[in-house]
Amino acid sequence: MVTIPEPAPTRWIHQPEELDAWLSEGAGELLALDTEFERVSTFYPIPGLVQLGLGESFCLVDPSVAEQSQGFRQLLADPERPKLLYAMSEDLELFRHWLGIAPAGVLDLQIGAALAGAGFSVGYARLVETLFDHSLDKSATRSDWLARPLTTAQERYALDDVRFLKPLYHWVVERLQARGLAEALAEESTRFADDLSLQVEPEHYYLKIRGGWRLNPARQRILRALAVWREEECRRRDRPRNRVLSDNALINIAERCPSSAGALSAVEDVPPVVVRRYGDLLLNIVAQAQAQASAPEDIESIAAPLTRDEQGTYKQVKRLLTRAAEKNDVPVELLAPRRRLEALVHARSDEQALARSILFMGWRQALTEPVKDQVRAVLDGEARDKSQV
Repeated sequence: MVTIPEPAPTRWIHQPEELDAWLSEGAGELLALDTEFERVSTFYPIPGLVQLGLGESFCLVDPSVAEQSQGFRQLLADPERPKLLYAMSEDLELFRHWLGIAPAGVLDLQIGAALAGAGFSVGYARLVETLFDHSLDKSATRSDWLARPLTTAQERYALDDVRFLKPLYHWVVERLQARGLAEALAEESTRFADDLSLQVEPEHYYLKIRGGWRLNPARQRILRALAVWREEECRRRDRPRNRVLSDNALINIAERCPSSAGALSAVEDVPPVVVRRYGDLLLNIVAQAQAQASAPEDIESIAAPLTRDEQGTYKQVKRLLTRAAEKNDVPVELLAPRRRLEALVHARSDEQALARSILFMGWRQALTEPVKDQVRAVLDGEARDKSQV
């Protein structure tokens, strides 16, 4: 059992220049990083606190100080300076919106722990208790991180969120090296961060709208235009999506293609206040998207749920990949994410689908190669069956 030294009295850094100097002094150390924020009725998360660790030195930083620190901004964007986080998706979202930075060189230790055999999506507190025999006080989890001063319990909670990241990193790396997966943590963390960056682009959000797959390509083009407008409006007003217009309303507008205020008012799930505030604009968006329906530009189609036959293929392929995951003590949810596996089944008639799939690339390749031919046989068999119908 690794012994974790108790931290020194809480250190706050109050000036950007002081933070720059502190980061410079620890230039050779791994940076442990976490944030606290609030988001109840806003589109963007509101930063409340930044927690940092370099070696055995830890500090708390107000957002107003962190955002003025050039050293902090440069470090976030530097792919050569590893940054340790745990379950990092919300932290990365915060940095993108708050500072306009997509952090590089990030290492998500929740991913690392899964690769190291600790299980899929294990909570930070549970892992700390298992590995380091230390129970974290989670009573401050839902507290107000915008208020000042913070309580002693909040400060301890915040510091604990970074205090164990470095020893956890060393535990992960040791086990990944023993498994022949030394490069997997950085590779998968980078892929995960890149996927998150892509998903937040307004022009891609329509792909996430559940039920949109039922629309034909022309209607999906309208849905995309509506979704782009809503994303931009939510960001402009800093309001959650449903506070502007729901997903169901976007689908219904795209399906009905209203051409007048009266027709828009009759569309299900479109509130009267939306018609009054945005009616002319929405009608114009629909009309412009309809006019472009015959344009040569192709748009990515929203993935439909698997058919019954495809579900059978999915289960067979997943069974093979589960065998590979269990043999290597890696969660199948990480080795073969559902979205990627469904995409492979959807594209089974494409001879290059297997070659393009991340399921057989990078760190996954050595683990999935033993079952690749069997996966190909399942997909090819399904494709032949379809061609004979």
